Amino acid sequence: MVDHRRVCFIKNFIKAPNIIVGDYSYYDDPVDPESFEKNVLYNYGSDRLMIGKFCAFATQVKFIMNGANHKLDGISTYPFPIFGHGWEAAIDQMMNLPNKGDIIIGNDVWIGYESLIMPGVKIGDGAIIAARSVVVKDIPPYSVAGGNPARPLKQRFSDTEIEQLLSIRWWDWDIAKITRNIDLIMGSDISLLQNAL
Repeated sequence: MVDHRRVCFIKNFIKAPNIIVGDYSYYDDPVDPESFEKNVLYNYGSDRLMIGKFCAFATQVKFIMNGANHKLDGISTYPFPIFGHGWEAAIDQMMNLPNKGDIIIGNDVWIGYESLIMPGVKIGDGAIIAARSVVVKDIPPYSVAGGNPARPLKQRFSDTEIEQLLSIRWWDWDIAKITRNIDLIMGSDISLLQNAL
C-alpha cells in the first residue's frame, strides 16, 4: 500500500491570491506536502500561477515568478535601490522590469522531480515534464518534454488523437461521471472515452 500522507491536494493549502489551482491537483513531498506554496519563488508581482485540474507535481518542483527579473537595459543589472542608504533615489530606474506573463499549467499535467518552470511558460493539457527539466518555452499538449532547456521529446498520441482528447476534456466532467469512467480515462482507447461523452 502506498503511503498517501506525502501527498495533498494543493488547492486546500494555497493562500496567495495569484495562485489559482484546479480541483484534485496534488503535490508529493515526503517531508511537508502542505507547503507547496514555498515552491512558488519570487511571488511578489502581479503575475499569476494558474494550474489546471488533476495535475501531479513531484517533490521540489519550482516555479520562478516575474518578481525574480532584473532590469536588462541598463549598464548594470544590480538592484541598487532595494538596499536603501541613498540608493533608493534611483527607484525609478527599476520600473518596467521585464515581465513574461503568467505561468499556465494545463489539466492532467505531470511535472517530474525537481523541475523548474520559468515565467510566462504555458504547459499544455496532458503534458509530461521529465525530472529535473528547466522549462523556458511553451510545451504542447500531450507531449513529453525534458532537458535543460526542456524541449518536446515526443507526442503521447497522434495529432488526431490529441485533438479528440482536447475536445473530450474529461477533467471538466462532473466527478460522478469521472468516477464511472475511471477505467476509460486510465486506459488507452480514446474512441471508448469519446463514446462515454
